[in-house]
Amino acid sequence: QVQLVQSGGGSVQAGGSLRLSCAIFEYSSSVACLGWFRQTPGKKREGVAIIESDTSTRYDDSVKGRFTITKDSADNTLNLQMNSLKIEDTAMYYCAARAGSCRRWTLQELENLFGYWGQGTQVTVSS
Repeated sequence: QVQLVQSGGGSVQAGGSLRLSCAIFEYSSSVACLGWFRQTPGKKREGVAIIESDTSTRYDDSVKGRFTITKDSADNTLNLQMNSLKIEDTAMYYCAARAGSCRRWTLQELENLFGYWGQGTQVTVSS
């Protein structure tokens, strides 16, 4: 069973940077798509970025050019580098893994298609 353990996050002022990491245990070759999602109180969890097994990436328009998703194959770690953070980036962030590609769906359609989730980590951006 794939297990995801998150680290990183915290509080930062607007314009600052944070890095989220997600250690992937019991990694399976069936995992073909990894992603980061975020959720604010009262709202649906939304897709932020995904990375396929061929390292192709996709980003939500709200974070494009500011966030970078990477996967370190040597230690099976998924990362999200967040730069130029804005107050509206404040949310609980989750990493996720999916057995199968994400190519057929938009980021906003993917939330229900990921079977493995990290525990979540809070990111708070203040003015």
